[in-house]
Amino acid sequence: MSLPPHSGPRRNVSASTTPKPTEDPPQNQLEAQPDDEGSVSTNMATLAVNPTLLKNLETAEPHRSSSNFAEMDDAVIMLELRAGNMAGFDYLIQKYRRPIVHFMYRMVHNQAIAEELAQEVFLRVYRSRETYRAEARFSTWLYRIATNLGVNHARDTRHERAASTVYLDEVDSETGTTPDLADSTPGVESNLVRQERMAAIREHVLALPDRQRMAVLMHKYEGMDYKQIGEVLKLSESATKSLLFRAYQTLRGKLKGFI
Repeated sequence: MSLPPHSGPRRNVSASTTPKPTEDPPQNQLEAQPDDEGSVSTNMATLAVNPTLLKNLETAEPHRSSSNFAEMDDAVIMLELRAGNMAGFDYLIQKYRRPIVHFMYRMVHNQAIAEELAQEVFLRVYRSRETYRAEARFSTWLYRIATNLGVNHARDTRHERAASTVYLDEVDSETGTTPDLADSTPGVESNLVRQERMAAIREHVLALPDRQRMAVLMHKYEGMDYKQIGEVLKLSESATKSLLFRAYQTLRGKLKGFI
C-alpha cells in the first residue's frame, strides 16, 4: 500500500543548510604594519609637525576613533601604539603638541627652536614605543623626555643663550598672567622698570642650576605640583619642595631690588 503524497509546503533544504561562501578581507586590512620600519621613522619628523598627515597611515591598519581615545588613559593609548595603532600616536600629538612647544619655548625663547625640540620629543616617544612600560603617567614620562632634551640643548648652546633665554616676567600666552614680580602701573617709567627687571630676571634664571630652572618652569608655567615635578625629575616630593625653595630663594635674593 503506497502512502499519499505530502500535501504541505515543501522545505527548501539547500537554501537553509548550504553555508554562504566567505568573502576575502579587503587588501588594506591584511597590511596592518608598514613593510619598511626605517621609512616610518624617517617620516616621523614631518608627521610630528603636521599630525594630520598620520591619517594617511591610519587606513593601513585597524584603529579606534579619536572619540574612543578621549575616553582612554594616555598610558593605554601608548600601549596601543606599541601594538601598531598609529591613530593613537596621532591623538597624543594633537593633545600634547601645543603644551610641549610652549614648555620648550619657555626654555629657549625662540619659536623655531621650540618647534624643533617639540618635534624631537615626539620622535623619541615614537622610537620608544616598543620599550614603553606604563609604570608612570604618560604625561610624566613625556615631560621627562622634554626636560632632558631641554637640559641637553641648554648645555650644548650655553654660549648662545644671551639671545635665547627664559623670560619669567613675560605675559603667559596661554593664561594671560604674569609672575608676582610684574608691575601693573602703566606709563613710560613702569615700562622702563619692567625692561630692567626682565633683564635682571633673565640673567639670574640662566645662572640657576639646570634642575632648579626646569622645576621653576614646570611649577610656575605648567601648573605642575610638587609630586608631578618630582616624578619628572625623579625626585621625592620633599626633595622637589627643597629644590624649588632654593631656586626661589636664590631669585628673591638676586632680585630683592625689584621686589
